[in-house]
Amino acid sequence: MNELEKQQNISRRFGLGYFMLFAMYGISSPYLQLMVRRLGYSPATVGFFLGFFELVGITGPIFIGQIADRFGKLKPFLYASAIMILVGLALLAPFRLPLVTLLSLALLSIGIKTPIPVLDTSLLRAIEYSEEKGEKAPNYGIIRAIGSAGFVITALIAQSIPGFDSSSTGTMAIPLGILALLFLFSIPSLPEIGAGQARKEKIKFSFKWLDATYLAGLGVIALGRLAMAPISSFFSMYLMEELNWHAVGSMWALSAACEIPFIVLSWKLIQGRSPMMAIAISSVAIVVRLLIYALFPTPIGVILGQLLHSICYGLFQPAAILFINLKTPPSDRTTGMALYMGVGMGLPAFLGSALGGTVVEIFGYRWLFASYTLFAVASILLFWRFRKELKAVR
Repeated sequence: MNELEKQQNISRRFGLGYFMLFAMYGISSPYLQLMVRRLGYSPATVGFFLGFFELVGITGPIFIGQIADRFGKLKPFLYASAIMILVGLALLAPFRLPLVTLLSLALLSIGIKTPIPVLDTSLLRAIEYSEEKGEKAPNYGIIRAIGSAGFVITALIAQSIPGFDSSSTGTMAIPLGILALLFLFSIPSLPEIGAGQARKEKIKFSFKWLDATYLAGLGVIALGRLAMAPISSFFSMYLMEELNWHAVGSMWALSAACEIPFIVLSWKLIQGRSPMMAIAISSVAIVVRLLIYALFPTPIGVILGQLLHSICYGLFQPAAILFINLKTPPSDRTTGMALYMGVGMGLPAFLGSALGGTVVEIFGYRWLFASYTLFAVASILLFWRFRKELKAVR
């Protein structure tokens, strides 16, 4: 096998892993909030539970990322993640007991969120390894877009099932469990591009490589994600309960489809440029998107808002990953990615979800979206305050 065929083979294997991973997200992202709601909990309680789901997603992947960086191999953590998802689903569907719901969501959170920093780290290592050898490297944007395609296909299949978004928690859990099994079976085909060998030193949770610029950038990212919390945690409920529109799967599929060309193109466009500038542009788009949901609560308004996902996420995600990659030492790359997933995305989602459910119960969905524009504005202002340092990272 020549070098070109070898790289194409690696890209295909990564593509399969990303496709199966985000196929699971095609069920969990649109429907997990509805699955918890179908257990009979109030919007405020759903918000708390989803906030807890995100909170666990902070500590779990960071801790596992530290271990993965020192263990040297990444596949065992993917196997464990898939098994956690299956166990979490088995506990979630049959019971309406708060403690059992919390336990199931904790397992689901670790299981669903851990593979992203692990896969991203492995892919980035493959890219760096190829570049060091002067070979054609796998294209992150294209491989990540394959993952988005898995999300879109799964969400559209779910949408095509009559009454799926109104079905019981158990019914919605079944396809997610099937996809978790398929992801489990796809793991052996993934390339094992870890650190090469386990480190013998004791695992220490040291973050000495963090500096003020990294923290400022993480703050800009976190505020932008906090502004997006109403969409990730309450958008499906907004469609069903505010608009009485059974289009959950198709609207999530629309947003994911819009992000694909941006993910493919933006990865190349932002390399050598300032990724934080791209994130600031994304925050401006978030303000517009939230105001559309708040001021135009109609199917047309929803469609226009979903189209902006191309900028709010399709531009944001590659830029954020590139920023973290530039600011994290290679030996701690999995930890850096996990820190980004936890503090940059998980903590804001926890705060936004926990607060958002109460806002919905008191003021309604439209005020929820309108009020969260303030966090996106704060993200823009923080970027402007540290623009010189942040724009220098490229």
